[in-house]
Amino acid sequence: MFYNKAKVKFNPFLPNGRWFVTSGPVSPDSGQGDDPARVPGEPELPGGDGQELPSSATDWLTDDEWLDWLSTVDPEDEDPENDPGQAARGAKATRGAKGARSGQGSRAPKGSRAPRASRAPKAARVPKGSRRGPGQPGSARRIPADSPGPVGAFATGQVMDTAPGGPVVFGHAEHAAGDDARFAGATDDELTGLICGLDRAEAAACALKHAAVAELIRRSPEDGCVLEGPAQMPGTYDEFTEAELAAALAETRQAAAGMLGLAQDLEIKLPGTKAAFRSGVLRLAKVEIIARAIANLDPDEARAAEALVLDRAGRLTPAGLRSAIAAAVIQVAPDKARKRREDAARNARVQRWLEDSGNAALMGRELPPADVLAADQRMTWWAKELKKAGLDGDMDQLRALAYMDFMLGRDSRLAAQPDPPASTDATGSTGGGQDSPGRQAPDGPRDSGPRDSGPRDSGPRDSGPRDSGPRDSGPGSPDPGGTRTPPTAGVIPAGFAGCINLTVTLPTMLGLADRPGVISGLGPVDPALARDLARAAARNPKTTYCVTVTDEQGHAIGHGCARPEPKSHARAARPPGPRPPRGHDPPAGHDPPAGHDPPAGHDPPGGPGDGLGPVFTFTASGADGPPGGYGTWRLSTGIPGRPDLLIALDPIALDTCDHRFEARGHDPGVKLRHLTQIRHATCTGPTCRRPSRQCDFEHNIPHEAGGRTCMCNSGPKCRHEHRLKQDPRWKVEQITPGTIRWTAPSGRQYVTEPTRYPT
Repeated sequence: MFYNKAKVKFNPFLPNGRWFVTSGPVSPDSGQGDDPARVPGEPELPGGDGQELPSSATDWLTDDEWLDWLSTVDPEDEDPENDPGQAARGAKATRGAKGARSGQGSRAPKGSRAPRASRAPKAARVPKGSRRGPGQPGSARRIPADSPGPVGAFATGQVMDTAPGGPVVFGHAEHAAGDDARFAGATDDELTGLICGLDRAEAAACALKHAAVAELIRRSPEDGCVLEGPAQMPGTYDEFTEAELAAALAETRQAAAGMLGLAQDLEIKLPGTKAAFRSGVLRLAKVEIIARAIANLDPDEARAAEALVLDRAGRLTPAGLRSAIAAAVIQVAPDKARKRREDAARNARVQRWLEDSGNAALMGRELPPADVLAADQRMTWWAKELKKAGLDGDMDQLRALAYMDFMLGRDSRLAAQPDPPASTDATGSTGGGQDSPGRQAPDGPRDSGPRDSGPRDSGPRDSGPRDSGPRDSGPGSPDPGGTRTPPTAGVIPAGFAGCINLTVTLPTMLGLADRPGVISGLGPVDPALARDLARAAARNPKTTYCVTVTDEQGHAIGHGCARPEPKSHARAARPPGPRPPRGHDPPAGHDPPAGHDPPAGHDPPGGPGDGLGPVFTFTASGADGPPGGYGTWRLSTGIPGRPDLLIALDPIALDTCDHRFEARGHDPGVKLRHLTQIRHATCTGPTCRRPSRQCDFEHNIPHEAGGRTCMCNSGPKCRHEHRLKQDPRWKVEQITPGTIRWTAPSGRQYVTEPTRYPT
């Protein structure tokens, strides 16, 4: 991986422990959509058949048919399209040993449900298996034996917890609800499993509706169109089909067109997504995200893109899935991704509308990513100026005020101090107890979201091509106590530089491959834009670089930050052109960590020059790298007069830890903090995507309880997840240095893995 940054500052360390964590309000926007993937290599639980369950209220299966169908289902290989009724009718009615269990499941006679106070204690629950995560069909595997209670079939690993969505799951959930829909006698674990089951049943019903819409398309082809392809769909449907569907559903024609388009895509382009939708693994919102992302791909490309994300799509929140499928589309068809961006830029616009509250909204669409980031960071800077001037409000409110200041050319600081003092001190400051930039008071509880990525934020960054870099600052800085100049283009503070965190694969930067890049706070970008940003950043002498080595899954296993070559050995970069290769062999006894091989080849060439700017080269330096690491490498931008940069790649602890970066005290060292932020680029909460540089460095085992300040006992957690971890009802385990397991009060478990970078 390849990182750029203009400067690095790390947030103050917040000590671990319940009594140190602020108990005040926490931002409701704690991040979205991380990937809580299960841990590869976890021990398998014993196999076994599920328990017998009562039939649904519809009685569409007899007891014998139900038991026979259960005997044919392998929980690890269920067919999402399988109809249990058909399977039961085709199976032999042989009960065998299963027949002896009749009536021994979790069936409870109507009217005999136990009150909540007498529900089964937690100690009586079956062992908790590893969860697949939100949106997946329950646990990863079925757990044998019975679970107490009338809704025990929805307990972790039981048959309804692992069943695909459909009428059987819905029927049993309806039976468990009771006449008052209070789910009497259900434990928290069973109730959570029932909620997940109903979510799958809802998705399955929605998928069936879209299958019916697809059939409507088949029956309404445009004149001259024939049914074609494996899905037997017409190329175009009749123009008035939208009107018919809109009238039937009391919807707009636009909504009906969207439904028809999605049904068509599921049949022609996305068979895997259709199957996951039908089984309940994916709900409608996630299916729509995938369909929008592949809109400009042909069927073969669309299937290739969905194949890259389907194995984890159910575990990802919508934001995580949006990022993953965008990267997959760029990887499959980079040229089409670039063309889509360029075509959409011609539809740039500003929209306004009335909010439900009676207020109004203003939004720009299809804008250049670098410009958006620069404007966003500039709003954050001005919001902090407003805060220092004494204006009330949290950072979201102040950023909104800054936004309007920029639009209207006004200075809202005048409202805080309408009569500025006549004299100032030698520095131009009015005093009055305001915080200085070096001692700025903490912002409100919402001042840590992904949108607050101003120049003071920590983490690797670089200046964008249109960002106002150090050489582009205005003629002067704003004078909070002086002229009260409004925040126009000439009022950028001295030294202000727009910064972004750009991640680019090395082959892409060198022009050897077309793989997606990632802009922190925005998401994946096509390789052409990633290269343009990297070249633009190279022109800024304050840009700094990091390199990350990943394994096959994209997990970071090595990392190094570039430093200038020592002056005694430094040499100015030569004009772009071929360089002689340099060999490099790891020194004896300095092998990479077990299970992770060093990058293939030791002489990656630079990309061919195209006359558009810097030409990067990345070659082995010949010097020994850190023990157990991945060697020392030389990075050159190809800009005349610029010295080469040396990058020593240290290992990152994923499976085992040798404690080489352990700190003696409570606070981590700069390298330890940085490496943990590279391993987990976002908060380690199961569904949180807040950037790690905006998170607390958190000890899994508190330092005061003997926990190490080391990579094997630490990770980034946003303030919300930090407080959640300190709640005694929750349990958080760092089962390997890179893998975190969260156990909820219900006993259900959720696992987060290290960040997956583009590979």
